[in-house]
Amino acid sequence: MLIWLVLIPLIATALIGLCKAPARPTALLSAALTLALGIWALVSFDGCSSCWSRFEGMDLQLTLAPALAKVMLLLTILVTFATVLGTNPPKGGEASWYNSALLISAGATGAFLSDNIISFFAFHELGLIPTFVMIGLYGRGDRRTTAWRATLYLGLASMVLLAALLMIGTQAGFTFSGLKDFMAGGRELAHAELIGALLIAGFGTLISLFPFHSWAAPAYASAPAPVAMMHAGVLKKFGLYGLFMFQPLMETGFLPWTNILLVLLVCNVIWVGYVTVNQKRLDLLLGNSSVMHMGYIFLAFAALVASGSAEANPWALKGAALLMLAHGLTIALLFLLCGQIEKQTGTLEINSLGGLSTRLPRMAFVFGLAGMASIGLPGLANFPGEFMVFFSGFAGFNDSFGPVQIATILCLWGLVIGAVYMLRAYRNIFQGDLSKAAAYATELLPSERAANYFLTITLAVFGFFPTLVLQFFS
Repeated sequence: MLIWLVLIPLIATALIGLCKAPARPTALLSAALTLALGIWALVSFDGCSSCWSRFEGMDLQLTLAPALAKVMLLLTILVTFATVLGTNPPKGGEASWYNSALLISAGATGAFLSDNIISFFAFHELGLIPTFVMIGLYGRGDRRTTAWRATLYLGLASMVLLAALLMIGTQAGFTFSGLKDFMAGGRELAHAELIGALLIAGFGTLISLFPFHSWAAPAYASAPAPVAMMHAGVLKKFGLYGLFMFQPLMETGFLPWTNILLVLLVCNVIWVGYVTVNQKRLDLLLGNSSVMHMGYIFLAFAALVASGSAEANPWALKGAALLMLAHGLTIALLFLLCGQIEKQTGTLEINSLGGLSTRLPRMAFVFGLAGMASIGLPGLANFPGEFMVFFSGFAGFNDSFGPVQIATILCLWGLVIGAVYMLRAYRNIFQGDLSKAAAYATELLPSERAANYFLTITLAVFGFFPTLVLQFFS
């Protein structure tokens, strides 16, 4: 049954691209079906025995057994539905516009549900293809240069990652469950430290870990709305998901690199945070903000590795899962609003957008809530995730500060930085005198408002009821 979560968007893509089916209705039906089917799967499946999908003759294995897979599936189906519902393509670009979102959705879903590490990798590569193509076709600015840069960075990262996966697979088998059993039997992987370095470098580049992050912000800023929403909100979590799924390698593969990882993630938060403060365009601000927030989730991973197990640090994995979900929803909503602002005003220069709240008060309200979610306001989804991540940094703390605790304290400064750039952006865009760019803004389409409210409600629901996610780990 799980295979239909991948097949439905692929079938819709084929109908739109090959059979010339109406793009928006077909894509919306596909997104609604996967949303309903995904929620049913999350509610119904309990335990490994009932949640496997296999193809005869192929070693393609999809499962909802890992709790983190359930969280990532939830994120994917929510953001996919909002993306298809709330974005509007340029004239003549309907097919590629919606197909890009559906292909990224299919790739992300397949990757998150795969137990086989090769299909895990292959599905991610499927999701990457429309990212490059859409930036090249419909991106802002120097879109072709940006597309080629992203292709180079992510292509090299994929090769590094594939090398690590092959080294693991040839020793422990090509499944996550096989690796877990292999390590549980008291055996160790040869060259585990090298494998850990390759995994951190490969996944880290895909996640935009400092200093391999320079591709990300320009790519998100250039990308059309559905690609920015789906890649920054969903597909980017592939790397984080992969690191946590390779937990059996914590002691031998990841632990030797923990101190270096701590330095890099602090740079993500502090260095990229200050870069974000200085951005003059909303799209670049959001792109850099997304890179910055990855540092918090890396902190949870480093804390988990340093603690040695999920039992010793129960905050880390759960906090990371909550924050991945919250960040995905928040950044998707912000990029959706970014596209709507550009459509209404013709610019994304922050200082040229004053007074927009007088023309679009409901958008101002939604943007304000999304901005508050981004900086961790209590009552919205980011808060419980960030709270647990920072607590994970002090799990097992015993009077003496170690590298993890120092990094945690430094990362707390990121909350201040985030508040500065997000509140400044809100003030300059929506408050003050009505600018020329904002003077001709008109009310949003009903579908655009519906998508905005849909994501806003999900942020509030998971903010007030984080147990809806945490129950997956019980």
